[in-house]
Amino acid sequence: MLAEAEEDLRQKEERRAKLAQCRQNLERVPSTDTIYFLQEFQALKIAAEEKSSLCPSFQKELSFTKSSQAVCAVKELLVTACKNQWDQLLGKGYEEPGFQGMQEAVAEPQPLDKSNNPACMETRDYFLKFAFIIDLDSDTADKFLQLFGTKGAKRVLNPIAYPESPSRFINCEQVLGENLMNRGNYYWEVEIIDGWVSIGVIAEDFNPRESYDRGRLGRNEKSCCLQWNGQNYVAWYGGFESVIQQPFFHTIGVYLEYSEKALTFFGVKDAKMTCLQQLKVARFKKGHFDAFQNKINHQFPSLFTYNLKPAFFLESVDAHMQIGPLKKDCVSVLKRR
Repeated sequence: MLAEAEEDLRQKEERRAKLAQCRQNLERVPSTDTIYFLQEFQALKIAAEEKSSLCPSFQKELSFTKSSQAVCAVKELLVTACKNQWDQLLGKGYEEPGFQGMQEAVAEPQPLDKSNNPACMETRDYFLKFAFIIDLDSDTADKFLQLFGTKGAKRVLNPIAYPESPSRFINCEQVLGENLMNRGNYYWEVEIIDGWVSIGVIAEDFNPRESYDRGRLGRNEKSCCLQWNGQNYVAWYGGFESVIQQPFFHTIGVYLEYSEKALTFFGVKDAKMTCLQQLKVARFKKGHFDAFQNKINHQFPSLFTYNLKPAFFLESVDAHMQIGPLKKDCVSVLKRR
């Protein structure tokens, strides 16, 4: 884009210089020399009527209203590089507010490429080797979450009188698992019983008193999640989202590879694994730009500098979830082996 803009600017400068020269020639014509005046005037008219070069154009038009993510992504990538170019355009007195017809920054959702994703090729038995038994930490549960033992949670209308705790969420209906993850591989499953539920991981030192906007899973750089919003699955990280076109699964498998700095979400049904989304640094396909993947590429690896905990957000008033019973399945796998 910048290369084309520079070429466009060069052509406009040449045309401006030509017009200035024609005007100067015209002003030098003596008032009594009518023929010479008409010749120079004709030259100026021809130069003025020449078609100006087109501004940089692309196949798609950028729609700043389609997604606030597009604005953020374009700003992060281009604002510094475009500043000097924009100053030059302003210096030449052009009325156009900026580049017209920029390529749309957010590409259409791309299907997950399983061929380059080894985790998506494995069976459920493979992941059960890394089974991570999670117990919910009641000291972190928001007052509008009712816990059922250490495995179940449901959002309720009436607040529960939990004791004071510095690790308790106060603005978001969230709860964490007790155990830390800081090396190796981990796998766990969660059953979505009802409502809108988000499943993910969060840094151990995350402030549970953050505001609702920043405190929810995936709306900051210290957490990420897979959300079921009643219609679609959506992956969230750093306030950026990626909509996933897959049917609803009651059971979600989560596979964390600490050394690979990767987190993969699966839909689980009858021991069959459907890869929904993998959060991991990856190159863009040629001709495509994805604001969500760009955010992953720039900041997601930093999440693995922290000790992590499993995290759950029960967003709707009827939300209800249960941590999957993996112990029995793990024993079965070991026996078969």
